[in-house]
Amino acid sequence: MAASRRPTLADVAREVGVSAKTVSRVLNEDGPASARTREQVLAAVAKLGFQPNLMARNIRVGGPDTTIGLVIPDLGNPFFGAVARAIEDTVSERGLTLLMGSSADDPDRERALTDKFLARRVSILMIVPSVGADHSSLKSHRAAGLPVVFLDRPGVGLSTDSIVSSNRAGTHDGVAHLIAHGHRRIGFIGDLPVKLYTRRERLAGYRTALQEAGLAYDRSLVTNAHDQPAAATATAQLLALSDPPTALFAGNNMVALGMVAELARSKRKDVAVVAFDDVPLAEALEPALTVVAQDPEEIGRAAAATALARLDGDRSRARTITVPTRLIVRGSGERSAPSVRAV
Repeated sequence: MAASRRPTLADVAREVGVSAKTVSRVLNEDGPASARTREQVLAAVAKLGFQPNLMARNIRVGGPDTTIGLVIPDLGNPFFGAVARAIEDTVSERGLTLLMGSSADDPDRERALTDKFLARRVSILMIVPSVGADHSSLKSHRAAGLPVVFLDRPGVGLSTDSIVSSNRAGTHDGVAHLIAHGHRRIGFIGDLPVKLYTRRERLAGYRTALQEAGLAYDRSLVTNAHDQPAAATATAQLLALSDPPTALFAGNNMVALGMVAELARSKRKDVAVVAFDDVPLAEALEPALTVVAQDPEEIGRAAAATALARLDGDRSRARTITVPTRLIVRGSGERSAPSVRAV
């Protein structure tokens, strides 16, 4: 049995009995063709299942592709999945297709992905910047009219639109909530690397809440983790301190999952927890998890709307859009400190 292959432009031409150039004119709408010929060509395309090579055509004629390139750090993180879904829902109404790739927070991998997207002449480029990445190479593309949008974190070396969460204010609210329940020693487990924009902003919110309450910043209560196992280990280390925290703040959803797992394993039901960013099944935990919830859908919609406006000719100054967070009270953050419970 002969191996199957994808039908080509030449196959369509043979089916109709016309030249490949005629088929190309019909599909690209860039030349004269009779109504009868057009009908026959489209019927042959449907019959054979022919898919035009849009990338090749766009490179040939110098036009943009009908795709959007999105670079995210982790395809498995529910937060970025929700952002991507909202982008896709918005741009699909304009006939654009979303392409994604994961940088694994590696600046070299991020650059390789953006180069691939640029090579296929995407209509819009969206990036969640990696720590250490330099985006100055995108200046010429931005100047030529390519919409470039940074998500979750601002980029470096390029003035362009950014869509971020209210990281500092949201963390402040979460920590202040713990303080209001009598906690004075509050552990903080942030993401890695320590220079990550979101980690720095959230730590700043933590410190501001302590300062406003007249509490000293204790470096022994601050640590970091990038995945669930490391977060579980960091939780155990904080709780093993000679003067341990009575409450914990998780710097992101992955940290929260590791933190909750360690508390369950060690049967510690006396520690209050607030997490930045919601997690799947947060309401099913016992107690349910109190979170500072981001709005990934709104981040995605805002990014898509901003990029489409640029695509339509908006040449106004680059701007940063901050999407608010909200504190969702569910139970884990409302455990009072031992001194309060004893009163």
